[in-house]
Amino acid sequence: MKKETFVTKEQLDEIIKDYPTPFHLYDEKGIRRNMQALRDAFSWNKGYKEYFAVKATPNPYLIDILREYGCGCDCSSYTELMLSEAVGATGDDIMFSSNDTPAEEFIYAEKLGAIINLDDITHIEFLEETIGYIPKTISCRYNPGGLFKISNDIMDNPGDSKYGMTTEQLFEAFKILKSKGAEEFGIHAFLASNTVTNEYYPMLAKILFEEAVRLQKETGVHIKFINLSGGIGIPYTPDQEPNDIRIIGDGVRRVYEEVLVPAGMGDVEIYTELGRFMLGPYGCLVTEAIHEKHTHKEYIGVDACAVNLMRPAMYGAYHHVTVMGREDCPCDHKYDVVGSLCENNDKFAIDRMLPKVEMGDILVIHDTGAHGFSMGYNYNGKLKSAELLLKEDGSAQLIRRAETPADYFATFDCFDIGKKLLNMR
Repeated sequence: MKKETFVTKEQLDEIIKDYPTPFHLYDEKGIRRNMQALRDAFSWNKGYKEYFAVKATPNPYLIDILREYGCGCDCSSYTELMLSEAVGATGDDIMFSSNDTPAEEFIYAEKLGAIINLDDITHIEFLEETIGYIPKTISCRYNPGGLFKISNDIMDNPGDSKYGMTTEQLFEAFKILKSKGAEEFGIHAFLASNTVTNEYYPMLAKILFEEAVRLQKETGVHIKFINLSGGIGIPYTPDQEPNDIRIIGDGVRRVYEEVLVPAGMGDVEIYTELGRFMLGPYGCLVTEAIHEKHTHKEYIGVDACAVNLMRPAMYGAYHHVTVMGREDCPCDHKYDVVGSLCENNDKFAIDRMLPKVEMGDILVIHDTGAHGFSMGYNYNGKLKSAELLLKEDGSAQLIRRAETPADYFATFDCFDIGKKLLNMR
């Protein structure tokens, strides 16, 4: 089966004249269309806000596009807070959801006025000792444990997750926080990853809404917001049906009116923290076939590697591959599409049926817009690629240059060997 690319071969031929492969390319038109659809889907909730998961695609040019539509930033580290501040996100435009959090990160989040989302009950005391008080608005992350199922299908295993508080801890945490001066409360939960079903968010919402009613009744706190976090996935394989955000938003609305409104909680704001859904399908990795190998299997070697896209090597994740200019040719050749790392798992595709690949062909690896570039690393001394934005007018804009050896050796700059390396070609 085929997957449509958002860029044509002719466009890529022009882009490659200025920017050599490999590079990540993002689709501005698709990003804007998807962001508007999300806003429309939750427009029924007066206080709705999307906090984009910065870890998914930490690029200020892309975050700026999302911020045009009112997005905040979901951060979980010091540098993500720095990036958010740099693009103008401060105060309640930042949701800081960290875990095993160093003191300096809480200090920085407090300095920016971010909403702090506590991962564990012990963090209450740690936060108070670190910043000297408990903020008036505070959130706690909830983990009900067990298995999370939709119908009879197991979607994920929250009980095996390191994140969040138990039910008992959540109630105790709210009581403690209230006694220490907190006035507005939020609940956050993430129970399943990359769900390709319209049922996940409404089911998660029902769990959190019912818990919120109990919490407000039994502890006397005021629940200001409920953060449904992420988990809405994308169809990596071409046979999967994509989620319909309109159906998802309407499903959450129905549960809201069923559970919260009768309890007198019709003012609760709904937040989301979507990364993969927001940008995943609107990015691709563009790479060139540079070698072929015929041994026990047929291999196509490309100029990208797991440094540019780790998900297939790390998870065995599927990413569709299109050989540009051969979209209508029969897929009658079986290949492993591989990179150059000294690791046998550096494979973008295994036993993948593709058209015959010639050296110099351009391959597009789909759905790398989230958790693609951001998971890159420098094993084997490989350097991270550039990031480009395909503008609405069809032009390409460089939004991150490719790394150079000087970047790789920069942390040796205080030593003589570093100075020598940085002066070498």
